[in-house]
Amino acid sequence: MRLSRGIVCECAGASACPDGAANGTCTTQPNGYCFATVEEVEGDSGAAELERTAGCLPPDESGFMQCKSSQVPHRHPKVIECCSESDLCNRRLRPLLPAPAEPLPPDAEPAPGPQPSLLVAAALCVALVAFLAAFLLLCRRRRRACKRPPSPPAAHLAEISSGSGSGLPLLVQRTVAKQIQMVESIGKGRYGEVWLARWRGERVAVKVFFTTEEASWFRETEIYQTVLMRHENILGFIAADIKGTGSWTQMLLITEYHERGSLHDYLQAAALDPPALLLMAYSVVSGLAHLHMDIFGTKGKPAIAHRDIKSKNILVKRNGQCAIADFGLAVRFVAERDEVDIAPNTRVGTRRYMAPEVLAETLAGTDFDAFKMADMYSLGLVLWEMCRRCATGSKAQQVEAYALPYHDVVPSDPSFDDMHAVVVVKGLRPALSPRWARHPALAAISSLMTECWHHNPPVRLTALRVKKTLAKFHAECDVKLV
Repeated sequence: MRLSRGIVCECAGASACPDGAANGTCTTQPNGYCFATVEEVEGDSGAAELERTAGCLPPDESGFMQCKSSQVPHRHPKVIECCSESDLCNRRLRPLLPAPAEPLPPDAEPAPGPQPSLLVAAALCVALVAFLAAFLLLCRRRRRACKRPPSPPAAHLAEISSGSGSGLPLLVQRTVAKQIQMVESIGKGRYGEVWLARWRGERVAVKVFFTTEEASWFRETEIYQTVLMRHENILGFIAADIKGTGSWTQMLLITEYHERGSLHDYLQAAALDPPALLLMAYSVVSGLAHLHMDIFGTKGKPAIAHRDIKSKNILVKRNGQCAIADFGLAVRFVAERDEVDIAPNTRVGTRRYMAPEVLAETLAGTDFDAFKMADMYSLGLVLWEMCRRCATGSKAQQVEAYALPYHDVVPSDPSFDDMHAVVVVKGLRPALSPRWARHPALAAISSLMTECWHHNPPVRLTALRVKKTLAKFHAECDVKLV
């Protein structure tokens, strides 16, 4: 009888007990198994010895350590047995290696073999079947290629390696995509749908792009695979792949999963205290500073501008830090050619968070610093959202309800003209609460946000300057920032 809860198993042998498990035991996932295995190994003296290992198996284990792997030939004789009926059930398991086959006596005559003509006929049949199978497979791939969206250039993908911080190698990514098990839909956006999924027992997030958004999938995949892109405050990239048949196509982007969701959703459900506010603000600007920074070298990192900074594109991690996500609109600065890698269209992004120069259509598409300054304007609005949800006062009872920037002067889904009239023509900015000036942390961040959303882009602070200011404030106030 299978148990719906995890069971306790004996664990013994090299690396059989997981980190943190009690000495000699481990606990499975629900519907998992206990196992015991015996393998013939070579001892220190060179003689063959039997080594017993025991431990836990997850319910969906698909590696070499599965309960039927005894049926697969091994280099060294090996047998495994599994159980799941009760705790420590694998203590009674005693797998036995099969007895070796006895050699034939020297004077025994071999059994008569098949006739040569039968062997030739069988070989011809096998060859014919293999030829037909290969022909059908080739035809199917050609039909699929006619409808398959183009993949990123092979020359670029060939350079991907896990050591560069840009994700897994391409072939491994395709293997990962085939092993993904979708669990439930957790959100929808302009470019697709986000699913909670499982991969090797771990939870991951899978962004499934609409078929009309091939360019966004391509761009986001390309940005995530940039050398030296990995950072603790940028959403961790795992793999990207295209799956499909002749009738449907899925463009997948697989990343780390953060159960607390977006900053937008988190702020609606929770109020922050000043240390949590500083930690979140510092982590967001740290991720943005890493994006904006160019790293020179043989395989350096280009400077990247996000172009769609908003609370919905920032995820909250379990440790209270944040990670920036969604790079479908990002642009890169190619220092070798002194040019901005972008399509010639500056009216993109989320209208509510667009900088004045974007709304006025005066942003210089050839000036990469202009894109970074537009990011800083959007960052100022995100800091404003966070400050509203930071509680202060006696018993931390003073806190504003969550609201989006400009919620009091534009509709819930503002048009481009709505935002242009408010931000550019009237020059309005979100109102600062008087209570913020009475608390050191809120006052410091209020000063930063007003400099970030200045109408004149060159006057705005850089991400690195905001990061250093917050770090200095941390040192003065002794607030721990990780």
